[in-house]
Amino acid sequence: MPELPEVETVMRGLQVRLEGRVLRRAVARRPDLRWPLPAGLAERLVGARVAGFRRRGKYILMRLDSGWSVLLHLGMSGRMVLTPVTAAGGVNSVTLHEHLELETDDGWRVGFVDPRRFGSVDLVETTREDAHRLLAGLGPEPLDEAFSIAVLTAALAGKHAPIKAALLDQKVVAGLGNIYVSEALFRAGISPQRLARSVPGARAKRLVPAIKQTLQDAIAAGGSSLRDYVQPDGALGYFQHAWKVYGREGEPCPGCPGAPACDGVRRIVQSGRSTFYCPRTQR
Repeated sequence: MPELPEVETVMRGLQVRLEGRVLRRAVARRPDLRWPLPAGLAERLVGARVAGFRRRGKYILMRLDSGWSVLLHLGMSGRMVLTPVTAAGGVNSVTLHEHLELETDDGWRVGFVDPRRFGSVDLVETTREDAHRLLAGLGPEPLDEAFSIAVLTAALAGKHAPIKAALLDQKVVAGLGNIYVSEALFRAGISPQRLARSVPGARAKRLVPAIKQTLQDAIAAGGSSLRDYVQPDGALGYFQHAWKVYGREGEPCPGCPGAPACDGVRRIVQSGRSTFYCPRTQR
């Protein structure tokens, strides 16, 4: 599933081409994805001007001048595809599994492609975005100043779950997923098996900046390309080449002297998800 850096990258790609433009055409090719699409969605989009964009956790909000926002979630395999509209007389090809198509007044086309249909599209009043059922329970944005050592400490207090599981809880912090939690815990030198309640204090002082820096580095690299994820212009993100531990089971841990002191990156399964870490440096 695309995580915060991938969603942020997709949003920025859409922003460049859509912000300030009028949607002159909209086509919904099915009545539902994960949930039913809003009634009359296409008709409500045509003629609206895109006023701006916002990301909340793993959700994209496309704000319209009509006072409504289009809420987008990419699900497990969803992606947005941006292409120029074919010249007059030509035919725009429809990408396989493209369920929603938008066209701007300056000749750009965006398609929401989602083979597994775990993504979602909804409409919400812009002034009530944070009250939407999918956003209301989200925790703080990890890149905001409001996400501080004190905030994380309060969220982890009394939690008996492993810190890896706690950070994947979107009520604790919004937007984190399996890849970037593993990478941030490595940077902070914290074992993914450590109980969350034991992290507040010196470890939290390391973890908060590690989360922020990991996400910032990933966004700068355009995200990580896994399976279906690509940027809206078709380019691949390349942060996966900078992974320290994720997906590197058995490889030497960065900064470790090697065997016998350290046998390399270890993989364990937590809550059905693969976790990668250095058993020597993460405590």
